[in-house]
Amino acid sequence: MANWFETKVRYDKTMENGSIKKVTEAYMVDALSFTEAEARISEEIAHFTSDFSVSAVKRTKIAEIFRERTGDKWYLVKVAFITLDEKTAVEKKSISQILVAADSFKEAYDNFMEGMKGTMADFEINTIQETLIMDVYDADLSGDSKPADA
Repeated sequence: MANWFETKVRYDKTMENGSIKKVTEAYMVDALSFTEAEARISEEIAHFTSDFSVSAVKRTKIAEIFRERTGDKWYLVKVAFITLDEKTAVEKKSISQILVAADSFKEAYDNFMEGMKGTMADFEINTIQETLIMDVYDADLSGDSKPADA
């Protein structure tokens, strides 16, 4: 099971008009601890810039990630799985958060539904919202780090 951490990286970015602006960008990292998440994002960002700082690392409640290679944006889908308590016959809803890659809101919905195809559980979507996440990095099990969408 993945442990997803949202990390924020602050660095000087050259804008399209040539000016330099200090920006903070969010990235998701699969790691075992806060320390590993900071080390992993530092390693990944070092490929792009040498002058940066990791300004925040926080654990998230992301249950799963659905990827689409063409998706440039990340959408957070909050979904309620519906179960029936056999003793009391009362419906219970448990909320899960799923990150979905897509280019648009509709594509996020379609990609989410495609990812859920084959699930036997009853569910309903509570919200879909665009996030500021720039990229997602899976656990480095092989020894080389690659972004999730590469």
